[in-house]
Amino acid sequence: MNVSSARALPRGVDLIHDPALNKGTAFTKEEQRALGLRGLVPPRVCTQDEQVLRVMENYRHKPDDLEKYIYMIGLQDRNETLFYRVVMDHIEEMMPIIYTPVVGQACQQYGHIFRRAHGMFITPEHKGEIAEVLGDWPQPDVRVIVVTDGERILGLGDLGANGMGIPIGKLSLYTACAGVHPRHTLPITLDVGTDNENLLQDPLYLGTPQPRLRGEAYDAFVDEFVTAVQKIFPKALLQFEDFGNRNAFRLLQRYRDRLCMFNDDIQGTASVTLAGLYTAMRITNHKLADQRILFHGAGEAAIGIADLVVSAMVAEGVNKDEAMSRCWFRDSKGLVESNRTDLQAHKRPYAHAHAPLQDLLAIVKAVRPTALIGVSGHANQFTREIVDTMSKLNDRPIIFALSNPTANSECTAQQAITWSQGRAIFASGSPFPPATYAGKEYVTGQGNNSYIFPGVGLGVVVSGARRVTDEMFFEVARTLAQLLSEEDLVKGCIYPPLAKIRDVSAHIAATVAEIAYKRDLATEPRPKDILQQVRSRQYQPYYQSYV
Repeated sequence: MNVSSARALPRGVDLIHDPALNKGTAFTKEEQRALGLRGLVPPRVCTQDEQVLRVMENYRHKPDDLEKYIYMIGLQDRNETLFYRVVMDHIEEMMPIIYTPVVGQACQQYGHIFRRAHGMFITPEHKGEIAEVLGDWPQPDVRVIVVTDGERILGLGDLGANGMGIPIGKLSLYTACAGVHPRHTLPITLDVGTDNENLLQDPLYLGTPQPRLRGEAYDAFVDEFVTAVQKIFPKALLQFEDFGNRNAFRLLQRYRDRLCMFNDDIQGTASVTLAGLYTAMRITNHKLADQRILFHGAGEAAIGIADLVVSAMVAEGVNKDEAMSRCWFRDSKGLVESNRTDLQAHKRPYAHAHAPLQDLLAIVKAVRPTALIGVSGHANQFTREIVDTMSKLNDRPIIFALSNPTANSECTAQQAITWSQGRAIFASGSPFPPATYAGKEYVTGQGNNSYIFPGVGLGVVVSGARRVTDEMFFEVARTLAQLLSEEDLVKGCIYPPLAKIRDVSAHIAATVAEIAYKRDLATEPRPKDILQQVRSRQYQPYYQSYV
């Protein structure tokens, strides 16, 4: 950047207070003179590497994980470039803090730990002028939006406006994991009220203190919002996140063919889980089409996984009815079976003929699954007896305890490995330390959507895709499973190490872009080398010279 460009920048304290431009102690003497910073920063000029050392020293001295989260959000507020440099350099250490599981605790405490606003809150008070409100966002070229209405935050339920931590955290991962430029991202909360009485009685709650908007008024509000996004940010991908079951499926069906959007809880979770199943097939030398899968939980994540698994089985030559018959569900009232009259619409296609059963262990014994997938949101559901039964039914039982945050996991990695005598193929939604059994260490996989959605977003940005399709999620699951090395498989991993997430996301993005070009959904010219183009577009958190 030359001197004339420097003159266009904010000067003095205004520059220091702009997190997108601030370099803190890294402003050179020449930059200090040109930008009115002399005397406003310490005399010693630090390198970014030295700043990272200082950040990590302070970070590791924090007394608990929530304080670490608050510290990192504060860094993001002050110096965005340094924040992403730290996160990318220490991704395995940072991801559990800036996203699950600690982000769940941060959402619960949002009004109590609030420091500075991030993103936008859209409320029913903005009815009739949502487009005008969105126009107040200072960055006009938004390419990725994550939006929630806060009704089903992780496994924690209705957190209302406190759910803003989720879009903020997700978009941090879009940048850290895939390289979507932070200036192209926008976190949004649709604050339509909350039915959480504790929040309504909390004097520090920052959301609208009224019951949730429902019915036609809710639908009209969301429709105005979607229309406004298309008008103000026509190139944006819109990711729906943590909507309640009553709205998630129908909003996906309503908008999926109208704009570039997806629901990560349904489609992203499905894709990362399918990738884990593909990897499990590499370990067992079996076909996906031969598996019988029992889902503990029958909400949007479970149904989304089953729908994508069915598509994958059909691709292996199984007819759709047969594929669906291989997917079984247990919800809060027991086995999902055809005699039940209380089933929601999204469960009915998977209601198979069977005698009623309530107990999960009894269902496991009756269904005899090869894979048990936990998406219940409830902890300790996979007991020793259940894991033991799965191990008796299968040489290598597939056990995925995917509920988040960690406290809600159906079982721990250590439990699954110990109770299966080291034979379980295990994945969890939140991270667990390596498990040990009979002197061997097992580095189990984290089936986190961060393997999927950041790369999908980058692929959309690079190709200018007009839609996000099921085919994209199907193919990126294949891509993710193929990226796992034989060395990783020996360790017990079924997902690549998080340290490789930038490279993984580049391949995911290239897969998405390839499909966009193949299906005539792209609006950007096709490059000669898609993967190279993707990598050239990945944001790198290094300081620019201002003089």
